[in-house]
Amino acid sequence: MNYWKERSQPYTPGKKTVFKVSRSKIELFKQCPRCFWLDARLKIKRPSGPPFQINKAIDELFKKEFDRYRAEGEPHPIMAEHKIRAIPFTHQKMDTWRENFTGVSTTHKPTNLHIFGAVDDVWVDTENGELMVVDYKATAKAKEVSLDADWQICYKRQMEVYQWLLRQNGFEVSNTGYFVYANGRLDLPSFEDKVEFRTKLIPYEGNADWIEDTLAHIKDTLEGDIPEVGTAAMGGPCDFCTYARSRTELTFRALQEKKAK
Repeated sequence: MNYWKERSQPYTPGKKTVFKVSRSKIELFKQCPRCFWLDARLKIKRPSGPPFQINKAIDELFKKEFDRYRAEGEPHPIMAEHKIRAIPFTHQKMDTWRENFTGVSTTHKPTNLHIFGAVDDVWVDTENGELMVVDYKATAKAKEVSLDADWQICYKRQMEVYQWLLRQNGFEVSNTGYFVYANGRLDLPSFEDKVEFRTKLIPYEGNADWIEDTLAHIKDTLEGDIPEVGTAAMGGPCDFCTYARSRTELTFRALQEKKAK
């Protein structure tokens, strides 16, 4: 089946063929079912900001760095530093798992949704063979990096989806994943054509129990009418669709007033 073609088409109620839903679209649904519905049913997407090219560069460099140890079958120094009994996992599908539009994937039979997500890295426990999901993050701030901010729930759900996907592919996966978090230093006296980073390894205990129910709700939403504004899961109305509705109402009112003159 041409999943790319399927992905490019809007969802139609009663659809019998699989419908492709990325990890990021699951996150969109968790944030706002209405925005998700507009995206999936009408192909009306949220406006996006510019790409974070520096973060992308750091991701690529991290991958090259860990791939070097993967090829040697040796632990990366950060693993030894934190006494983690692991090495980077070697698998014939690793490149596919990292590819944005393929990733680790599975077809969820109860909903007929093809779920996928591109991992940054996977490590393997050298004693029990369990896989560990690893995600690279980068920022630049004066405080030490952590996962304490409310908005970082999206990072945690991201890892949990990857853990769930690997389990759906038959792998034993540890609940413990790791964020390799690089923080650009702001305390240096000058730039001099380089930015120095401090990298912190943050363990996270994932719990993917929410995913099955969420996929069922996604399917129901795809089949139903557009959700009302104010159903955002992050607390309060969604800024994006609230603005979109208000702007549409203002435009319609302006047109009506113009006709009345």
